[in-house]
Amino acid sequence: MEEGWIDACAIDDIEEEDVIGFEHGGHAYALYRTLDDRFFCTDGLCTHEQVHLCDGLVMDTIIECPKHNGRFDFTNGKAKGAPVCVDLKTYETEVRDGRLFIKAG
Repeated sequence: MEEGWIDACAIDDIEEEDVIGFEHGGHAYALYRTLDDRFFCTDGLCTHEQVHLCDGLVMDTIIECPKHNGRFDFTNGKAKGAPVCVDLKTYETEVRDGRLFIKAG
């Protein structure tokens, strides 16, 4: 395995238009799958109050935080709705043999 790539989950672990949480090395990540089978990864905690985004609602390419309904575009991490104003960090993803890998670092 190339340095920095982490085996996060099987792609079937994530439903279409959904999010799951993943932790590695003490860091929380959020893993997303779109309706057209694209996969994305962001930091797993909202930048507003550090709530786990995996408990949020996915609508197209938007994740809505479960606490105060702040929204982010998970394809690029951009904050899209108050009260969030700080973007999420995003990570490269790659599908290999039915598994989702993320490039952390």
